[in-house]
Amino acid sequence: MIMKHLVLILLSMSLYADTARGQSITEFDGKDGMDWQVVNDGVMGGLSEGKLTLNPSGTMKFSGMLSLENNGGFSTFRSGDLKLDLSGDLGLLLRVKGDGRTYQARLATDALFRGMEVSFAAEFATKKGEWIEVKVPFASFKGTFRGLDLPKEKLDPAKVRRVSILLGDKKQGPFELEIDSIQTYRAAAAQK
Repeated sequence: MIMKHLVLILLSMSLYADTARGQSITEFDGKDGMDWQVVNDGVMGGLSEGKLTLNPSGTMKFSGMLSLENNGGFSTFRSGDLKLDLSGDLGLLLRVKGDGRTYQARLATDALFRGMEVSFAAEFATKKGEWIEVKVPFASFKGTFRGLDLPKEKLDPAKVRRVSILLGDKKQGPFELEIDSIQTYRAAAAQK
């Protein structure tokens, strides 16, 4: 299933070869006023431990230990409340140095399921120890709620209220993802 998603993302990325940078969501330079917080699977009894480290070089390191014990298996970090209109863009553009694991970019809007926030998720792969730019098309984000797929929910990029990065690949062990920036990308003709 993960391979299928990766193939779809790679195919989608090739469709947008003629793209340009869009909006900056964060550069992790402390000037954006973002309030990032870690949420681990301890909220449901798990034992995973993730943490954030803001580096003097202007990057954010998300690292820790993923545990599958006690039905756990995820660690995430997320922004505080936002009001972003990304409707003129095609997707997220992340500059990351990873550990070879597959992470999820997640966005929340005003969409609700049972009165609670729907999370729109799309996977992206990393290369161990290498800085790469990853394009995550908005079209690849799928609605979810606590592991339940919500195929009828569609991402509205005009109403982004939260940005998150999650690790939940069912592989116990240490993880480390360094992020230089989270931006958007758009069609080259749309660049201002």
